[in-house]
Amino acid sequence: MTSCPEIAATMMAPGKGILAADESVATMSKRLQENGVEPTAENRRIYRELLASAPGLSDSVSGIIFCDETLRQTFGDGTPFPLAVSALGILPGIKVDTGAKPCPGLDGETITEGLDGLPQRLAEYAAMGAAFAKWRAVFVIGEHTPSRGAIRANANALARYAAACQQAGIVPIVEPEVLMDGAHNRGVCRDVTNEIHAAVRAELALLNVDLAGIVLKPNMVVEGDRYIRPSTPEEVAELTVAVLRTWPDHLAGVAFLSGGQEPERATANLEAMQAHQTPWPLTFSFGRALVSPALSAWHGDPDLIGAGQEALLRHVRANGAAVRMRVAVQVN
Repeated sequence: MTSCPEIAATMMAPGKGILAADESVATMSKRLQENGVEPTAENRRIYRELLASAPGLSDSVSGIIFCDETLRQTFGDGTPFPLAVSALGILPGIKVDTGAKPCPGLDGETITEGLDGLPQRLAEYAAMGAAFAKWRAVFVIGEHTPSRGAIRANANALARYAAACQQAGIVPIVEPEVLMDGAHNRGVCRDVTNEIHAAVRAELALLNVDLAGIVLKPNMVVEGDRYIRPSTPEEVAELTVAVLRTWPDHLAGVAFLSGGQEPERATANLEAMQAHQTPWPLTFSFGRALVSPALSAWHGDPDLIGAGQEALLRHVRANGAAVRMRVAVQVN
């Protein structure tokens, strides 16, 4: 039986990242509609197969995160998604949280739900072939947010999820995301991100979660989307790595979310990270920055599946190349 640290090491393979194709049914349906595609289960299936079957995807992608619907679907030839993806040399993963909901007692803040029945769901997903899972906690920077209550509640939920995953033999991707929404500068983002990471580490330790068997999926330290001056990639990299250095050396690795950044900016920031020496890999687990161009290029036309795949691969290869820069530096 493969251990969580071994699976996590495969996920963090040199020069590779993780593709997030785990939009909920509602979100995916909305994006299909925006691109002129009828939001049916079959069209969602076709789109996810388009992504997963892109030729050579495994050269730069170690795993793909799916939602529950996709994990239960099949490729066009009838092969279940987990088995089809595994045959292509890519680990299948599953988003297991049920979304951020209003948190009682904390006006305007959220708590991510999905812990009820999680061990049973994880056992089922493991039997279906899922190698890893994902849980996202969301934080918004405001005048009085995120509050200590929101930070602590979400950190505890992330830890409970991670412990349940490891008990089921599934690697947890731990995703504490500080949103870009706001007019704050990158220094404020740094301080808030640092506080959240400290709380998450503490809760993980209390539940005996093995950091060698998890993948951290954090936001990059960037300014708010309404701040007057965008940070340079070098500035983003410097502050982001400074926050991450508080994590122990035996952490399996870091796979950044794109967080709504434009694809080119997310890649430039990722590339700048590679100049910093760290004890764990710094790679990508992008969603919108990778899949949105593919959806726009395909827009439901069967004759444009290849165009959609090429749009995906163009951005995946760019991020793979950025990560491989680090590998080259370390070798040299």
